Formats: sequence, C-alpha cells, structure tokens
Amino acid sequence: MNIFADFTARITKAVEALDLKDKEGAAPDLSRIAVEPPRDASHGDLATNAAMVLAKPTGQNPRALAEKIAAALRGDADIASAEIAGPGFVNLRLTERFWQAHLVDILDAGRDFGRSTVGKGHSTNVEYVSANPTGPMHVGHCRGAVVGDTLANLLAFAGYAVVKEYVINDAGVQIDVLGRSVMLRYREALGDDIGEIPAGLYPGDYLVPVGEALAKEFGRSLLQMPDDEALAIVKDRTIDAMMVMIKADLALLNVHHDVFFSERTLHADNAKAIRAAIADLTMKGHIYKGKLPPPKGEKPDDWEDREQTLFRSTEVGDDMDRPLVKSDGSFTYFAADVAYLKDKVNRGFDELIYVLGADHGGYVKRLEALARAVTGGRVKLTVLLCQLVKLFRDGEPVRMSKRSGDFITLREVVEEVGRDPVRFMMLYRKSDAPLDFDFAKVTEQSKDNPVFYVQYASARCHSVFRQAGEQFPGETFDRAALKDAVAGLTDEGEIGLIRKLAEYPRLIEQAALAQEPHRLAFYLYDLASAFHAHWNRGTENPGLRFVKVNDRQSTYARLGLVQAVADVLTSGLTLIGADAPTEMR
Repeated sequence: MNIFADFTARITKAVEALDLKDKEGAAPDLSRIAVEPPRDASHGDLATNAAMVLAKPTGQNPRALAEKIAAALRGDADIASAEIAGPGFVNLRLTERFWQAHLVDILDAGRDFGRSTVGKGHSTNVEYVSANPTGPMHVGHCRGAVVGDTLANLLAFAGYAVVKEYVINDAGVQIDVLGRSVMLRYREALGDDIGEIPAGLYPGDYLVPVGEALAKEFGRSLLQMPDDEALAIVKDRTIDAMMVMIKADLALLNVHHDVFFSERTLHADNAKAIRAAIADLTMKGHIYKGKLPPPKGEKPDDWEDREQTLFRSTEVGDDMDRPLVKSDGSFTYFAADVAYLKDKVNRGFDELIYVLGADHGGYVKRLEALARAVTGGRVKLTVLLCQLVKLFRDGEPVRMSKRSGDFITLREVVEEVGRDPVRFMMLYRKSDAPLDFDFAKVTEQSKDNPVFYVQYASARCHSVFRQAGEQFPGETFDRAALKDAVAGLTDEGEIGLIRKLAEYPRLIEQAALAQEPHRLAFYLYDLASAFHAHWNRGTENPGLRFVKVNDRQSTYARLGLVQAVADVLTSGLTLIGADAPTEMR
C-alpha cells in the first residue's frame, strides 16, 4: 500500500466535505493536492499542500483554510495530530497503531511490497547499450547498460509492459572497416606478413580469434573470391562473433535483452522498410524536396548546394530539417532511424525510451520530432543521456582508447571489482551527471562505499535471524507469528524504520514516472543507514536489541521489522540487478 496515495485520498475526501467553492461557485480542482514526507522529520510523518493550492481559487487565507482542513483530519483514527506550519502546510503525525498495522501490510506483501500499477500496462520499449558490434564492450558502454536495464526493471515493477531491446548497428561504414580489419587477421592466421595494422582499422587483438576461425573454416579460399563477396562473408562471421562476445559481456553484468534488432534488416529487399517509412511520412505531409543551409562553422564555398529529399522536422519540434537521401541516391543514417522507429510503432508500443551516450545529445530533438511526425503525438518518446564514466585507481586516472585497442573492457572491470559494485555505483549519480569510478573505493568495506553499506545491511538482517535461532532453538519465525507480534513495536527508532519502509512504494512510482533509476540506489542507502543506526542504538542500549534474551514476544516483534527491511532491501537490489547477500565475510 502506498500510504501517500492513501492519505491523498483521505485528505481529498475531507476537503470535499468542506464544500469549498471557487470564485465562479464551482467545486475547485483538487488534483493538485499532494502528500509527501516533510522536509524535516521532526515536523511529523506526512505533509500536505492542500490549503496552499486551494486558497487562491477559493479566495481564502491559506492558514485559515489549513486550520479547517486540519480540524477535519483530526477526526481520522489513524492521525495522532494535525498541525499548521509555515504559510499553510498541514503536517500530520500518525498513530503507533497505524504504523504497526502498516508493517503487517508490508510483511503480507513481502518482496512484492512497492509493486505498482501506475504504469497501467502501457507497452514500453527500452532500447539501451546498442553498441556497434566492432569489439568487446568497454566501460563506456557500462553506464548505459546499467541505467537502461535498471530502468526497465523498475518500469516493469511499476506496472508497465516492458520490452528490453538492443539494436545491432550492423550496417554502415564501421562494419566495412571491421570487415577489412578482420581480413587482415584472416591473412595473418594463414601465415601472411600483414605488417602494422593501418590507421583507420581496428587494431585490437580481440579480432585475432575471428581471423583464425575464418582460416580454419575457409582455408585460403576467401582470397580467391571477388573482394565484395569475400568481404560479405567476413562481415557476417565477424558480426556473429562480436555479438557472442557482447552478449557474454552483458550477461556478466547481469544484463539480458528480450530483443536483438538487426539494422541490416531495414536495408534488406532494396531497403524496403526504409522506403515504406519515408512513404508514410510523405503521405502525412512531412517530406519535401528542398535545400538546407550550410552547417554552422562550415565555409559556404565548401557547402554542396543541392536539392535533397528532406524531412520537415522543424514543424514538429526539431532545430533543422533532416536529409533522408544522399546525393548518390543512397539513404542517410537518419533514414534508417525513421524506419526503425516506424518498426517499433508498428509493434504496438505506447512509449519508446532510448538510453544513449552523452555524445548523442544531437539526436534528442530529431528523434522526438520523428515520433511526433510518425505517430501524431500518440506515442511518447524519451531520450535519456548518460554522461561519461571516468576510471580511477587509488585516485589516479586510468586511460583508455578504443581506437588504439588499448582500452578497459567491461569484462575487466566486472572481473576485478564484481558485478554488484559496478551496477550499484553506475546508478549512484543521476545519469546526466559525470561519474567517477574508482576501483579501490568501490571495494572498500566502509560506510563510504554505498554498495557495501547496503549489502551489509542485508547480511545483518539475516544475521539477526541466525542469532534468534540460537537464542530460541526450534523456532521457525514464520511470517504469521511475526505479524501477530508487531503491536509491541513502540520505540521511536522502530517506528522510524517503518516510516522509511513506507516510502518505498512512492519511491518506485516517482522513479518510474521520472525515469530516474538512480533514486532507487539513493533510497536503499538511506534505508541501510536507518537500519545500521538502529542497530548501533542496540549496541549502546541492550534493551533495544533485535534479539532479547528470554523475551520471545519482543524478539518476534522486532524480527517482523527486520524481515520487512530485508524484503525491501532484496526487492530494491534485485531491481538494480545486484544480490542481497545473507552473509558477508
């Protein structure tokens, strides 16, 4: 149960009973009434802006209206007090009985606590990673992989019907370059002296096994074929090999896609899909023949002044119209984007989310404009940009360069520090903010390492049950018995933990609606901090310990709280794609 939604409904009902009227004598709009945690926890459990948003429409003084609302709410059996604060906020303090009952609800839901229907089953496509299949995944791909995967998990938990998608960029110049690079490795495997890898080709050693496999399969026969025929075979084999490598790298990071979409399918059958997509835009009046001004910074005498087939994207929110056909009659890269988006729309998605690197910032407006043109605004398109990750080792920068082949792979990072630190720390900044990743800091066992601190809280929860088992041999501590005992929880620290747990459903919905999965990592750290703080209180005051010697009833009550904390930590870490350990050594 989302208590914030619950009390929004209660407050709305109380306001309706006041029979307020706006200046025209009609009932005022109550949709802006909100309930949230107060900024200062000492002010209460919940705060509402009801009086603030209704004062002006109804012509009333905000504090006077707040007092009327507070008076109405004081009759609610779950509200211990309703006080006015500031210019007209109403702060609510809930009863211990309410929090105890809410803990029972949390235990009933278990790891499904926080699951929401806010997504209303909307079919949502989340496309992320989509690296060129020209080599192994490097750490530059890692952040988008984690952000996209966690966002997809979060949306599914919030009630969206989610498809995780990877588009294989297996068409274009970079694939020709890849094919020529592997042809050299193929010749090398045959014993030819290939010298240094020429500039502009991929020099990485990861292509050596591909060349060796080709030599084993074809011998020298590829050298006896026409170049274009041999290159086509090499490209096919190489893309397959690169995708096997990429999928293995992603699996190591616990990233798994539902759909792998090949860009080459858009160019098949004389680019049938691209031509159909452009024809659709033409029918809708978005295509014309015209000329574009030279790009900013380009000398006019260098600009090819010619008529082109253009997408009238400025009429749907873009900065400039976009060419779709080159001077030689071939399609632009954006033309393939048009066909790919049209393919997604044809598959029935209500919402499209692209998770891209920060270097793709120029694509945002054109993709948003394209979605408006193709669907008439029916389908929402969002582009999330992930800023760069800077690698450090004990504070010293770690250099990488994909072009030279001297780069840090995703696999190397995960194998050195572990999957969970990578996934958690890639979320410990908002995706559009730069992120520093230090190999040493993400493995240290301290409060300053967020993933350790959260996972340590999970392990501590389980250690409490082991301690209880030693103190009360033979007890099973089943949920029914735990729920029956929680009425004994009255300490402020215990109630505070329940209050923090109660924020989880609201956090899930807000993070999903805002498409900000980093909020989940922040929440888990806050929950872990609250749990550790209460644990430390028990260290100083034995009467507050979770397991009380010879006091079965208190122990069961507190185990109910610990179980709820463990459930939410497990739920959140699972959404992030990390483990919730039962012990740590």
